Amino acid sequence: MTDHTTAVLSAADALVAAFGRHDTKAYFDAFAPSATFIFYNLDRTLVDRAAYEAEWALWESRDGFFVKACRSTDRSLYIVGDVAIFTHAVETDLVIGGKSITNHERETIVFVHQPDGRWLAIHEHLSPLPM
Repeated sequence: MTDHTTAVLSAADALVAAFGRHDTKAYFDAFAPSATFIFYNLDRTLVDRAAYEAEWALWESRDGFFVKACRSTDRSLYIVGDVAIFTHAVETDLVIGGKSITNHERETIVFVHQPDGRWLAIHEHLSPLPM
């Protein structure tokens, strides 16, 4: 593995781990402020991290949204210069409306190498996993 490969996979692992423990600070810190988000369960693109943070807060207050765990499998990484495209299947244990559910989805996260050496996510696209 190249140094970039190791660094991107480490950034992806940290992002997934923060999401899986509902650590909103660490999770959102993994995204650039200008990151965009496309979720199949929303009727619009979230145009930046602040919009996603507001949506997340709404889910928590309105729906009782809470992430209990997240597992990442079927991982793939493609790096072109300072851009990395990470794809994986995600199985997420959630609480919504007081009910425990498990989502099966696939996700693409685009990372960009920062001048300080970090890899920050600049785009996330989530879709249901075909059954």
